[in-house]
Amino acid sequence: MTPATFLPFLNWVGKVTPGTMRADAFAGFTNAAIVLPQGVAFATIAGLPPEYGLYTAMVTAVIAALWGSSMVMISGPTTAISAVLFATLSDVAAPGTAQYIQMALILTVLVGVFQMLAGIGRLGGLVSFVSHSVITAFTAAAATLIAVSQLAGALGVQVERGGNVVERLWRLGEHFTDVNGYAVVISMFTLGLAVSVAKLAPKLPAFLIALVAGSALAYALDAPAHGVQMVAPLAAALPTLAVPTASLEATIALAPGAIAIALVGLLEAISIGRAFAVRRKEAFDANQEMVGQGLSNVVGGFFQCYAGSGSFTRSGVNASAGAMTPLSGLFASAFLALILVFVGPLVAMIPTPAMAGLILFVAWKLVDFKELHHVITTSRPEALILILTLAAGLLIELDFAIYVGVIASLSVFVYETAYPEVAVTAPLISPKGDRKFRRVDTHGQAECRQMMTIRITGELYFGSIENVEREIAKLRAARPKQPNLILDLKSVGKIDLAAADMLIELVRDVREMGGTVHIVTGTDDLERSLNRFHVTDVLGEDHVHESKPAAINAMTRDMRRSVCLVCLRDVFRECDDMRDRKIPTKDDPLDGQT
Repeated sequence: MTPATFLPFLNWVGKVTPGTMRADAFAGFTNAAIVLPQGVAFATIAGLPPEYGLYTAMVTAVIAALWGSSMVMISGPTTAISAVLFATLSDVAAPGTAQYIQMALILTVLVGVFQMLAGIGRLGGLVSFVSHSVITAFTAAAATLIAVSQLAGALGVQVERGGNVVERLWRLGEHFTDVNGYAVVISMFTLGLAVSVAKLAPKLPAFLIALVAGSALAYALDAPAHGVQMVAPLAAALPTLAVPTASLEATIALAPGAIAIALVGLLEAISIGRAFAVRRKEAFDANQEMVGQGLSNVVGGFFQCYAGSGSFTRSGVNASAGAMTPLSGLFASAFLALILVFVGPLVAMIPTPAMAGLILFVAWKLVDFKELHHVITTSRPEALILILTLAAGLLIELDFAIYVGVIASLSVFVYETAYPEVAVTAPLISPKGDRKFRRVDTHGQAECRQMMTIRITGELYFGSIENVEREIAKLRAARPKQPNLILDLKSVGKIDLAAADMLIELVRDVREMGGTVHIVTGTDDLERSLNRFHVTDVLGEDHVHESKPAAINAMTRDMRRSVCLVCLRDVFRECDDMRDRKIPTKDDPLDGQT
């Protein structure tokens, strides 16, 4: 191990120059200006005081930049995590209360611990097994929950929090007569302005412009005098060390939600980090990023931060602004701290309906309607995953939806690997005169009268052997006069003990029927598996080959020349040599050869 193993920032700190520092400082300042309204909005989504979103944007960005793997990704509060945290805690404690805050901080530390353990355990590759449809559906469900949770603030009514989307809408309907007209005007004005600026002038900070304009409108209307609620003032401009406290029972009860948030955070961070690494042709270590994200949450939990992850918006802005190294994340946090010192008191002038309108805009942008349509119309398995995840998020609980999605993804994966392709192949003469093995049921080429070649494409393991056995039995039953068998396993890779036992039983069964089996491996891994599980001992080393031509050449010794002499199919190049007695066969060993 090297020092960089524990201090990964040593891998890039040597690349810092005065030029990169200037670029990173500019990118950091741009990021700080954008995250100010975002941090307040995301904290509102999470049911926390506004400063907690800003603290999260500061602290997690620094730790993740130093211990992560991405060169440009910026971490902080995100909409999805904010929504899951709110859904996890809103039924446990009243949002915004001291108990709720303590639970959020404990939950954040738990999230970080789970993420760090996953990174230390080198589980980065497992994240790839979660279907993209899960993230698409989960994001849509989170966006819907976010929007529904903000309707009360946009309408200026007080509604009991908690529950799924349907329950929240039902309670909101019961208070429809209490709608505050001033709140509606402010929220709709803020929402409309945010949409307009984003569409007509996408390079301008739509969030900040809409929030300032909405607040100005509230001031002009004297909104507080008409019952419009204002955002709570910041308790302090900068975070302080505060050890969260909770009972052991409460901490254990938070573990399932922490696992869900940890998974969501890792999916966000790894997908963002990989995307930018590919685009910029840079290295990216998913396991190191998991450690960095986990450490940022563990540290953040002790500095008044709630769970964060990689932010696509901030990372995109960071890259577009010319960031060169993770130092831009440190600059973003430093500039944000300076801004808060001077601008922090103005947060109390933001009306809750304006913030609600802004969050409704965030929720709308969060739903990828094109991707939803694409998944539903192109793939039934992916559509099923999407529908199950979305339904769980809307009708049950948001954190439960991620579990449903993961289980559905793994189920689809297992189902698809359980049905590898099992097909009879034979040479097909190409226009160039080459002979390529192709499926006979597709191309209709002639087969050898004494043997068949079966190609297995896919995984050969305990979950698939039943289906493979059934398909091979069907193919053999349809060809009773072709007793010899070549198994083309070049696309299999490795096998397990159950698959090895299936192959051994197949070899014995074919021999009982008067035939023989030859196996084409193609890879050293498969050959080692055959040796380790004693398939080679039963089959014989001379029946295991690296290529189909070698297997066919060896198989001719187990065939009958008398059949070849009356066959005109000319399937293999060896057919002429068989008829001309240049190759020994079972019924004609050529001068006693076997």
